[in-house]
Amino acid sequence: MLTFPHIDPVALRLGPIAIHWYGLTYLAAFGLFMLLAMWRLRQEPFASIQGRGAWTRKDVEDILFLGVLGVVAGGRLGYCLFYKPAYYATHPLEIFYVWQGGMSFHGGMLGVIFSQWWFARSRGKPFWQVMDFVAPCVPTGLAAGRVGNFINGELWGRAADPSLPWAMIFPQSGQMIPRHPSQVYQFLLEGLLLFIVLWIYARKERRQGQVAAVFLIGYGVLRFIAEFFREPDSHLVWLQQSTGLSMGQWLCVPMIAVGIALWIWFGRRSAAIPAAAR
Repeated sequence: MLTFPHIDPVALRLGPIAIHWYGLTYLAAFGLFMLLAMWRLRQEPFASIQGRGAWTRKDVEDILFLGVLGVVAGGRLGYCLFYKPAYYATHPLEIFYVWQGGMSFHGGMLGVIFSQWWFARSRGKPFWQVMDFVAPCVPTGLAAGRVGNFINGELWGRAADPSLPWAMIFPQSGQMIPRHPSQVYQFLLEGLLLFIVLWIYARKERRQGQVAAVFLIGYGVLRFIAEFFREPDSHLVWLQQSTGLSMGQWLCVPMIAVGIALWIWFGRRSAAIPAAAR
């Protein structure tokens, strides 16, 4: 049985300025996105698109900039609406207190979808082509975020059998009992595994929208599984006890359903559009 190693959440201090590990993982996420997106530019169908619809480095930079805005705004609003609506209804100004923590992946995803819709509309690109471009580049960023969660000793897992070799005690939980290191599970599942699946799936020509649909299905399923090992937020334990599912799992259900419906719908459309014609 392991004990969570105390890690100073501050990676570096420069006078009054404190640089946190969690902030560095966000920078790593954005850097990985940029690297993978530039690689993606050389893959089909994007490498063959010519003329006004051609993809460039400037497109990648704009996608990343808008995506960051979408993650922050959507993640914060999603947390306030999905996880603590009553509290923030009576403390509306605290919605803007992002330094206090509280971000939701599902809200961040909605923010990113809106930001990419705006990008597609402003550049005259098909929305689903943009989403297909972005989807395989996202999971490594999610993996980086889970590393930040682990360093901070937050989002710990549920109680585990003491005989589990990797069971870990998180003193921050207030209970000295062995728990599942759920941050590591999510790092491996919705981070690395989802990246591998999407990157391989996207290497072949697919019908427009299907890569994005596989992201919705894959993340939804893997997050749903990981939630069985993650301790629910204390103010949402009632939901787990009354329905058998956590808030994270309930949010994944429509995500999976929409992903499956989109994948089938795109699959029934005409064969994949030749890259040069997109």
